[in-house]
Amino acid sequence: MSLPDAPPAPHYFTDAHVQFRDSLRDWVAREITPHATAWDEAGGFPRELYKKASAIGLLGLDYAEAHGGTPADLFYHLILSEELARAGAGGVSASLMSHSIGLPPIKNFGSPALQARVIPPVLAGEKIAALAVTEPSGGSDVAALKTTAVRQSDSSGDHYIVNGEKVFITSGMRADFITAAVRTDPASKGANGISALLIEGDMPGLTRTKLDKMGWWASDTAHLRFDNVRVPVANLIGEEHKGFKTFMTNFNGERLGMAAQAVAYAQVCFDEALDWARQRSTFGAPLSERQVIRHKLMDMLRAIDVARCHVYDLAWAQQHDHGDPNLRVARIAMAKVESTRCMQFCADSAVQILGGMGFMRGTKSERIYREVKVMMIGGGSEEIMKDLAARQLGI
Repeated sequence: MSLPDAPPAPHYFTDAHVQFRDSLRDWVAREITPHATAWDEAGGFPRELYKKASAIGLLGLDYAEAHGGTPADLFYHLILSEELARAGAGGVSASLMSHSIGLPPIKNFGSPALQARVIPPVLAGEKIAALAVTEPSGGSDVAALKTTAVRQSDSSGDHYIVNGEKVFITSGMRADFITAAVRTDPASKGANGISALLIEGDMPGLTRTKLDKMGWWASDTAHLRFDNVRVPVANLIGEEHKGFKTFMTNFNGERLGMAAQAVAYAQVCFDEALDWARQRSTFGAPLSERQVIRHKLMDMLRAIDVARCHVYDLAWAQQHDHGDPNLRVARIAMAKVESTRCMQFCADSAVQILGGMGFMRGTKSERIYREVKVMMIGGGSEEIMKDLAARQLGI
């Protein structure tokens, strides 16, 4: 017993979508799932995995063919999120796909020269891209950021001098390209005066500190410090002082992807719990024949079905630019809340059904149980999502 692999409304997928899903599922089962526990314990995965992912087109979805990408609609991204989640290894997915939040500002707003220099090597798996927005003092409040980039000119040309800190940065330890939110107008407040700036990993003045976490052990997470980092003005992404919208646009795609991923993790927990319940016997009968266990499984299935339908309905609306944009932003925010709560509920239920084995490292449900909170906080906490949705709806 399992939810069907196709989305709730079959017309969302074309034959090409199904073929992509099937090939990606085989790749994940071969290249990630057998190593997930070892990589988690090791605190990282081989850099070679980026090149393997590039070879089958995972890194280049929806990027220009001239940059090494492949045309793709939103449903390819959802399939990618779901299938990577099947390994039950959130840390691997987070770092392997950190370019999915680090590159869009460059793709959408960067100069042609910047795009040509940065995007191809990342899509080829040769370089790693990351996004650096969150600060120690700001959390989800992007408008409160304090990192400054002061423009100067001298005999060597125009450049910015960057000072400040970023924290909880996925792929922060080994990223070659860091798309950073900076305040280019130090006198400004709130959303005004914010810009997007590409900071390269080998620039003098950038230091990185590894952070240890509750979950996502295989993903490197860093605290970044910028001490008079000199960045060429050519690395400006989009218009100076008008970068706030750049990052807000980025967040909508990230949150929808996280919602799809959370539902997929919930499905993984359900599948593992069901398999265990069928194999494990108590007092002469399989757990799956106990009413209390059957009811737990059905509660999990119900939550998954509701959350998945919500995500796919939103994906269709976003793909076709259907309905009021403010309403879509609100619904995406609430979908992230709904989906991560579904993941939390299913992870907890699965660990309970697995009993002592659910407390042991090495099961997918145990790993996902540890990773729930980063999904509920990352990309905008549950509280921020509710408040954002209320503001979008005029409440």
